[in-house]
Amino acid sequence: MTWLITGGAGYIGAHVVRAMREAGDRAMVYDDLSTGIAERVPDGVPLVVGSTLDGGLLRRTLAEHAVTGVVHLAAKKQVGESVELPLHYYRENVEGLRVLLEAVTDASVPSFVFSSSAAVYGMPDVDLVREETPCVPMSPYGETKLAGEWLVRATGRATGLSTASLRYFNVAGAATPELADAGVFNLVPMVFEKLTEGAAPRIFGDDYPTPDGTCVRDYIHVVDLAEAHVAAARALEASPGAGLTLNIGRGEGVSVREMVDRINALTGYDTPPTVVARRPGDPARVVASADRIAVELGWKAKYDVQDMITSAWEGWVRLHPGATRG
Repeated sequence: MTWLITGGAGYIGAHVVRAMREAGDRAMVYDDLSTGIAERVPDGVPLVVGSTLDGGLLRRTLAEHAVTGVVHLAAKKQVGESVELPLHYYRENVEGLRVLLEAVTDASVPSFVFSSSAAVYGMPDVDLVREETPCVPMSPYGETKLAGEWLVRATGRATGLSTASLRYFNVAGAATPELADAGVFNLVPMVFEKLTEGAAPRIFGDDYPTPDGTCVRDYIHVVDLAEAHVAAARALEASPGAGLTLNIGRGEGVSVREMVDRINALTGYDTPPTVVARRPGDPARVVASADRIAVELGWKAKYDVQDMITSAWEGWVRLHPGATRG
């Protein structure tokens, strides 16, 4: 198999490329490098620089590299930015996906894995979020991911394309320091940034109906996430015409305060967090049910929160040489 990884120079994408190669598949990367880093692409892995809105380049790429499967991760993904720039998000995430699917079906590529998100659920009022939990996204970003799932599913039904939509929960960690998340948009790097600046980490609200008053989330190691993509790819290869929608999480909730405390302990800092106002739209608890993916793919997360923090910190120190242990 030859898998084209769109967004393969990004944080998650680079881990998927690594997992695919370790599984014995040929991987190649298609990335516009707007946030991706070319140096993340391993030697020997072809890199095509381009937009998913460029149908001509996509068609040439699929044909020239004899692509037999696509993992589509390329997307804009900042919730707050999506509120400010909804047209941009719909263009990049939905129209880009439509153009890609058109090229994929024209080229008779048989398998397609779509990067979705727990953001499709919005604010679910349940202890464990299952795939059948109603989807009520609260941001244009979440809307584009849900619309993307609809588009992928409809295309599969119409053409026989085997599809999987994978709903990620909160991703953290790194396989190696050089593949660590270079952005500061998620909780773990946001706390690292504050600690190494000598500032207090921020907690957005401590009056939620949770055990310690802070939001509870499900964290998944990026290596586990990447291996779930390989498992999904194998399932699609084995079942032509399949249509899967699966959560990727650990099924365990960790509060924001607990995460900050663990990060403080691991990094050697002892900086109490400061509590600020809630962010609009933050649900109290979003924790995955991982039962379906275990049944469908035989996949289960291997790494725990401590592994995520440890590997993420090693990557942070590499990217920020001035960072030291507290």
